[in-house]
Amino acid sequence: MYDVIIVGAGPTGSYIAHCLASLGYKTVVFEEHERVGEPMHCTGIIGAECIKRFPIFDGTVLREVSSFKLFSPSMMEMELRRESVQAYIVDRTALDRSLAEKAQRDGALYHLGSRVNDIEVLEDRVRVETDSKKTYDAKAAVIACGFHSMIPQRLGLGKADDLIMGAQAEVSTNGHRELEVYFNQQMAPGFFSWFVPTFPEQALVGLFSRQKPGWHLRMLLDKLYQRGRIASPEAKITYRGIPLKPLTKTYRERVIVVGDAAGQVKPTTGGGVYYGLLCAEVAAHTLHQALSTNTFSEEFFSSYQKVWQERIGWELQIGYFARRLYDGLSNDQIDYLFNITASNGIHESLLQSPDLSFDWHGKAIMKGLHHLGPVREIFNQGGKS
Repeated sequence: MYDVIIVGAGPTGSYIAHCLASLGYKTVVFEEHERVGEPMHCTGIIGAECIKRFPIFDGTVLREVSSFKLFSPSMMEMELRRESVQAYIVDRTALDRSLAEKAQRDGALYHLGSRVNDIEVLEDRVRVETDSKKTYDAKAAVIACGFHSMIPQRLGLGKADDLIMGAQAEVSTNGHRELEVYFNQQMAPGFFSWFVPTFPEQALVGLFSRQKPGWHLRMLLDKLYQRGRIASPEAKITYRGIPLKPLTKTYRERVIVVGDAAGQVKPTTGGGVYYGLLCAEVAAHTLHQALSTNTFSEEFFSSYQKVWQERIGWELQIGYFARRLYDGLSNDQIDYLFNITASNGIHESLLQSPDLSFDWHGKAIMKGLHHLGPVREIFNQGGKS
């Protein structure tokens, strides 16, 4: 019998596997895909704070980011720039594989191309069943396989009740190296789209949308081609679902849910690596305490949720509020916000404020709303597009 079974070989799952295996626990990871890190869905923009806190990114960083440009629906441009590096673009496939290899060197066992269909919680163990109908037993289990899994719901932990779909494509560029973000309710309804240069002459182009993300991305690719940003609008599109709210409950006896599967994702940007790793750190500590004391009760595992909510709970709440606020804006209102932000120097004030952080958005959101005045006034300006 294993000490811990981990479902999912993304950064959160492999980081927990690395932590536990390095402590000598018998750890096994099940990954439904044949190769770790494929297919690649994430843009791979990681904040400088995350890079500094988790020394796991060696050999995976592609470039530094200290500035990027924002565009309104009418293509009003706003540049955000700081002297210091704010984020890094990493090769997500390389990162996922590097973490998995690190965990395996520590002693973790990986089963690739093996999908977990169900987890049964028994009195003295958990039992995992894979798509090959094989079963595996462990003292505890971690669900870290993304939000699409139905296992948390079957275990009585609920499901994501608000989610979006991301669509992304890797494209050839004409040498443009500036990171750009576009706000347009016709292009990415309720969200935003992006152009992120990665390798020389390559970039990732993508967006979030509640409906028809692939169709919207094709429109964006055509526009970028017309503007000379990319060499061709033809590209293979990959898709990924993103939860905007966390599960109400991320634990029960012998089971912990972490990362995207738990909804530990920034509602403002859809980014989940840093928050997932922070929660993975809490999960690994909780499991170490459980295994060392042979305590696997629901009450004991509740400490996991308490600690991760103390770390990121407020950020998730404020971020979701801001997301819902933006969701109701028209293109005219977004242009209005760009205009008053630029004309009043609000973006410069935020850039100089220590509250502005790549990974922590709550204080900056509250400060920005204070600068902009009553929310009601924003909605009353600009009409409907």
